[in-house]
Amino acid sequence: MSRAEGPISQLIEAARMARNNGYAPYSRFTVGAAVRLTDGEIIAGANFENASLGLSLCAETVALAAANAQGRLADVEAIAVTGGPADALDGPVITPCGRCRQILNEAEQVAGRSISIYCADGKGSTVVEHSVAALLPFAFNPNDLGTTSHRKAR
Repeated sequence: MSRAEGPISQLIEAARMARNNGYAPYSRFTVGAAVRLTDGEIIAGANFENASLGLSLCAETVALAAANAQGRLADVEAIAVTGGPADALDGPVITPCGRCRQILNEAEQVAGRSISIYCADGKGSTVVEHSVAALLPFAFNPNDLGTTSHRKAR
């Protein structure tokens, strides 16, 4: 665990700001995520719950989908995640859920590089860096389907 500096702290701050937009009327647990692209651009996302809870969207998925919508999924190099009770600015260090870990794995396949995952407490003062491989050791990959990921042509 450490205190983030430089570009990492900017990424975490973007995730913290996105968390303010989390829509979590059922769990009351807001999450913000921000992805950094290879050119330094940051794209943020917030969780978006639904009364049919299975249709809810996690912040990490929202941020990655936004990068993909811009044709930039292959450019993702890092993601920051922070969250906690909606009525508290602080909160524990959280990690992506299993679904998000699998989505991050797919993003790594498309990018052709490891994606750093920075998990921060609600204040952004404690940061733990993880790799996708550490969080999802036996990931389901395109090779399991007998194929490879499809990179977008530029």
